[in-house]
Amino acid sequence: MKITDINVKTFRYESQIVRDDEGHTHPGDPHEATQTLLTIDTDEGVQGHAFGANKDISENLFKHILIGEDPFYREKHWQSMKHWQRLHRGLTDQDVSPADLALWDLAGKAYGQPVYKLLGGYRDKVLAYASTMCGDELKGGLSTPEEYGNFAKWAMERGYKAFKLHTWQPPIEWAPSPKMDVEACAAVRDAVGPDIPLMLDCYHYYSRLDALYIGKGLEKLGYHWFEEPMDEHSMSSYEWLTRNLSIPVIGPETAEGKFHTRAEWIKRDICDISRGGVSDVGGITPMMKIVHLAESFEMAMEVHGGGAGNLHVLGAMGIPGEFYERGLLHPFINYDAVDPWLNSKIDDMDSDGYVHLPQGPGLGEDINFDYIEDNLVI
Repeated sequence: MKITDINVKTFRYESQIVRDDEGHTHPGDPHEATQTLLTIDTDEGVQGHAFGANKDISENLFKHILIGEDPFYREKHWQSMKHWQRLHRGLTDQDVSPADLALWDLAGKAYGQPVYKLLGGYRDKVLAYASTMCGDELKGGLSTPEEYGNFAKWAMERGYKAFKLHTWQPPIEWAPSPKMDVEACAAVRDAVGPDIPLMLDCYHYYSRLDALYIGKGLEKLGYHWFEEPMDEHSMSSYEWLTRNLSIPVIGPETAEGKFHTRAEWIKRDICDISRGGVSDVGGITPMMKIVHLAESFEMAMEVHGGGAGNLHVLGAMGIPGEFYERGLLHPFINYDAVDPWLNSKIDDMDSDGYVHLPQGPGLGEDINFDYIEDNLVI
């Protein structure tokens, strides 16, 4: 089997999610947005698909790397894309990830198996936690500690077994605020009781002392982990924070360097729990390297973000990762609605709080190709 073509289709859909000047997502008025679908074709008619690709990079650079190649040589192809990143400075891990995902999807379809079973397979369901959007100034949304508490109550009623806050960030004029972060965390603890695992992912550029203040507050509240409170480029700051807190510090999440960076964090005891997602590190292929790296040091590993790729990684993790991150959630957004380019949701959650691994071949996404064709951006 050989790869014959790579193409990316851009299509329109209506969205209620907007980004602020800092890039954080919030509810907004309905507006037109775009999504992309990457397709890898082969001479035997088997295709691989993935969403979120950069059209120009995929149809030019990745064609040069992949056309004429055996699609099952995923490690070779990922290493080629990784090497090209050195001389193509605009080629990010987020750009590489969809190509790697599409190759895994293609392999699963060729063999008639879900990707997590190709990776080895460990479990077919994962507990989910409710992961909020960042704080806002929308009345009835996530504008006060009390509203976080109310939303946490709703999440427990919905079936979630854990809850993570993303608190206030710039460009909100008064943000960030260590005091408000701790108050929101206290309101959530009061709302859900003492036994529910709770986590905080706050402003990512606090000083050491601000991060320590928040961390000590979380310890008193019995929080489960503390995530990315400082610039992840400063490994020494995280090493200092981890030494001075008993609550598990988790990271790195978005720091560049793939498994190389995670290796340094693990080796130097900079974190208590490792972290990463398929889009952060360049796909499933490098993500599984990080999983096994953490496992070799008996360190927990939590997966950043949702989606099909991350879900399949969780299904194959023997550590394992404790939770699937479901979100981002907000009182004004119906996360359970099916995206119009899909016929069903990839991460439906049952009443016991579990997301079940897709059992269809490949990534298991049930793509609505008719919708995509009807809404193409020409």
